[in-house]
Amino acid sequence: MRTASFLIGCGFFLLSNAAVAQKKDAPPPKKPDEKEMKLFDDSTNKLRETINALPKSVPDSVRIEVEIYLKAAEWVQRHREWVSNDSAKWLNTTLAQGMERAAEAAAGKASWQEPQGKFVARAYRSRLDDSLQPYAVAHPPDYGKDPSKKWRLDITLHGRDGTICETKFLATHSPKDTAKGNDFVQIDIYGRGNNAYRWAGEADVFEALENFIAVEKSHGRDLIDPKRIVLRGFSMGGAGTWHLGLHHPDRFCVIGPGAGFTNTHAYVKTLPDPLPPYQEPCLHIYDAVDYSENAFNVPIVAYSGEIDAQKAAADNIEERVKKLGITSMVHLIAPGLAHAFPAEWQKKAEAEYVKHAGAGQGRAKYPDHIRFVTYTLKFPRCDWVELLQLDKHYEEARVEATHKDRTLTLMTKNVHMLRLTPPEGDAPVSVVINGQKMNAFGNGIFVQDQGKWLAAKKPLNDGTRKTHGLQGPIDDAFTTGFLCVRGTGKAWHEATGKMADSQLERFTREWDHWMRGKLTVKKDTEVTAEDIATKNLILFGDPSSNSLIADVLPKLPLTWTKDTIKMGDTMFDATFHLPMMIYPNPKNPNRYVVINSGHTFHDEEFKGTNALLFPRLGDYAVARKTPNSADPAVFEIAVGGIFDDEWKVRK
Repeated sequence: MRTASFLIGCGFFLLSNAAVAQKKDAPPPKKPDEKEMKLFDDSTNKLRETINALPKSVPDSVRIEVEIYLKAAEWVQRHREWVSNDSAKWLNTTLAQGMERAAEAAAGKASWQEPQGKFVARAYRSRLDDSLQPYAVAHPPDYGKDPSKKWRLDITLHGRDGTICETKFLATHSPKDTAKGNDFVQIDIYGRGNNAYRWAGEADVFEALENFIAVEKSHGRDLIDPKRIVLRGFSMGGAGTWHLGLHHPDRFCVIGPGAGFTNTHAYVKTLPDPLPPYQEPCLHIYDAVDYSENAFNVPIVAYSGEIDAQKAAADNIEERVKKLGITSMVHLIAPGLAHAFPAEWQKKAEAEYVKHAGAGQGRAKYPDHIRFVTYTLKFPRCDWVELLQLDKHYEEARVEATHKDRTLTLMTKNVHMLRLTPPEGDAPVSVVINGQKMNAFGNGIFVQDQGKWLAAKKPLNDGTRKTHGLQGPIDDAFTTGFLCVRGTGKAWHEATGKMADSQLERFTREWDHWMRGKLTVKKDTEVTAEDIATKNLILFGDPSSNSLIADVLPKLPLTWTKDTIKMGDTMFDATFHLPMMIYPNPKNPNRYVVINSGHTFHDEEFKGTNALLFPRLGDYAVARKTPNSADPAVFEIAVGGIFDDEWKVRK
């Protein structure tokens, strides 16, 4: 993507050159010498051998929380992440703690899984890529002493940190003191590093939460109050709080974003405005300002320094919230402060959180009134309303719904199909949608047909329309379990064959570095029925080199022969063009198939501001090999686009 990469690269330079100038005289971090590297290597090998020798009786939930220390040591050394003068110290601490945990596990113990009154590091195995990912938990000192007491849970998101890596996270959380007087359980999220909790970083938040709850229950501690979950963070963590809180407003009783960003164009002023038509609509996925109306469903306690440029994040939301007549947002502004969130202001924010998350508070189990907005079925639900299909993606879809006298009344916009959940334990209720009264509640699914709403027997899930988890764009395929597949045959053309291989090689390298996981790659001859049933398949090659591409091609909106590629009404020479796309897998319409693409943003975007991590190819593109390029992964976009809601090329 020569053109796009050039633009983004320039944007990063303009954003960061002032910061670089301020730090130009700072000495580089001290790197370990050859002797230290040998000691690290020996200690890592010893930890690996100790883990391999653990008895098979050690539960997987315990083994994972030992192995995370080995993963951390391996990653920091392989990527040579000596980014701080403390890097060597973090690695030493990580290796020592890993050995301590291994010794406990060998003895049939796992004391770190018991409440400590302090932070301790934890870990889980991700469904996305089978990688181990850390998080940290702090229980209050008296947690569990009263088995009838339910506890508030705070999920905290860290800010952007140029020195963050697994070793730092583990070493600085095991153990780590909590604030005195905290009357809640706290989870600190790693989020796979620095990505503003987008894509796999977003999945990390919910996977860590799910793992924590599961381990608690395995120890007989079902003590977390699901109605009192708080989400909060500052800076990049504030950006994550804005987007997660407003995209998932039914998951939290209050959100506490500090600073951050909520509008891509407002934050990255060097971007073209508008972006190309296959990119601009995709900003609606993560621009939290577009979801401001969801503040109706979740209170906001925002914090900003008065002279912090990132105050604009809260200002953007606050302006829209006021226009919408929503009164659930509080904006704390610290006079004279720039980009900082000092303890005194954290206490003021906590006083506001308690109003919604204190004992006896929390989310209503079945709210009487919902106002929900989305632009994509990636974010389809709020409490008892779930959108199953839209009329048109990336345009505002909204529902205002009320529950009164066992009648659910809804007004909708840009909604094609939805599901309603009746109050628990109640008999079926009456439903009125856009003034039309339904004759039967049935399974709660309703569909619009020629302007009229009807009760539906079941949601369509045959790949003919975009639905939740099958709505694109290409980057969405990497937020659930996926498998990369390399072809074993001979490519039609040497140049495009190398181009396809280079996309996989780049994706493998960038996922390892930036998303902190190792891709699973199989040959096309090794893919199993279970893989097809459970994974998004990411296929690299052409119909000659990759048999799975040949298998699915007849049912894709793409014509591809040795000589030509046809996407929509446009024809391309297959000698030096390569298609890239996402589509419901014809072999399993519950999962995606992706052709010749990993993430559509790359190293330069990860190195820049997190606001640059937006899709570059939409749902599909035809890429042109760049002449005389020294890097076979670089290409130009001949055409790009977003499929309509029936997965067809837009006319």
